[in-house]
Amino acid sequence: MFRFPGGLYSDVRIEDVFKTDISVTLDRLDNMKEQRYRAAFIRVFDGRRWYYSSTTDIESIQRELERLAGLSSPDPNINNNKVVKTFEINKGSFLNFSGSKDISKTALKEKMDLLSQYFPHLKVSEPIKFWRGQYIDQRVVKSFYSSKGSALEFDYQRVGFRLSYQMSLGEEKFMDRYDLAGNDISPLKDRRREVQERVKGSEHFLKNATTVKPGKYTVVLSPEAAGVFAHESFGHKSEADFMLGDETMMREWSIGKKVGSDVLSIIDNGNHPGVGFVSFDDEGTRARETYLIKDGYLTGRLHSVETAAALGEQPTGNARAVNFEYEPIVRMTTTYISPGELTFDELLEGIETGIYVGSLNHGSGMSTFTLAPNQAFMIRSGKIAEPVRISVISGSVFQTLNEIEGITRDSKILSFSLGGCGKMEQYPLPVGFGGPYVRVRSLNVQ
Repeated sequence: MFRFPGGLYSDVRIEDVFKTDISVTLDRLDNMKEQRYRAAFIRVFDGRRWYYSSTTDIESIQRELERLAGLSSPDPNINNNKVVKTFEINKGSFLNFSGSKDISKTALKEKMDLLSQYFPHLKVSEPIKFWRGQYIDQRVVKSFYSSKGSALEFDYQRVGFRLSYQMSLGEEKFMDRYDLAGNDISPLKDRRREVQERVKGSEHFLKNATTVKPGKYTVVLSPEAAGVFAHESFGHKSEADFMLGDETMMREWSIGKKVGSDVLSIIDNGNHPGVGFVSFDDEGTRARETYLIKDGYLTGRLHSVETAAALGEQPTGNARAVNFEYEPIVRMTTTYISPGELTFDELLEGIETGIYVGSLNHGSGMSTFTLAPNQAFMIRSGKIAEPVRISVISGSVFQTLNEIEGITRDSKILSFSLGGCGKMEQYPLPVGFGGPYVRVRSLNVQ
């Protein structure tokens, strides 16, 4: 399809994008639009450095390839370069969301009706003084061609909505949301009971929550909290580009090292359904299931082709770009803690005074991590008790991984419609996360 310049590795990623964005605030329609565009990212590698270009003019791709080649220094032995040798050659069409699954074929009115069916549950709640409903979808069909012979067509799709609201009762205020996303529209259509229960739970929290007494507690993390912990505290550490040139980090997180509890396994899997699903990454590498930790031992890292070549490992299908304007860098897909063997009641047994974290506002971390709970509850004598307001839960990543002392067999992988993972200037990239309920022996609670 393209004439790739000699003495260089080159690839082209074309993105055919469809997007919908609907936003309603207090019954006022703020936004309701669809967008379509085609664009491309082009790059050339001469064995020493990369040369990039992005364009919305598809007809200019060949000219861009030749322009970038003119800036480079061709190498007749480029195919023996260790980076170039590491690239996979994949061919074929892999469309998972075509036909009736293609969200671009769903009428805009149907999407608006889906969102608006949930508004009555917000309007009947007396403490809710402000609310917003948002619906988003996106389908991207990607075509990937390389000078090594890759010729791929694959797609990505996400569909979701968020209901966010602010409650107030006297001087007390509380913000919460219901957020759900996936790969098609069908699972979003009958969630009235869940929305109603979420609003009622928010009212209960607003009316009854007290401020926690700061200290060290045994903490039980919900699938949402456990997933954010896995993503923030360890997932980013597993992205191999952080390790390049950092000998201290390479020693601390060397493959085969014991880094966590015997019951702990953490996985990244681009094949898992949800907003982190990618059948191929943006370098044409097939998605894989990668065990980052298995039974407490470090067993894998997330790679682009370049980081895999640098560390003498295999690419994992984790080179992702937020859109056509950016180069692919090492990013997570769906990252989660593997289920254990306990029931939820067994997980709570023996906790005289502890904390259960139900939902989060946000989390962050590398060597140390912080979780900012949205809804949390005391655990007393092995039972969930009264709601408490917590500013932050924090700990050392290495210590916390080793202090995980129980994991349930019940597990849930979550996909949210808005937000996403940020790295460098690329934000927000959709990712999935989750896992079971996880018990940590001791964490700082404030």
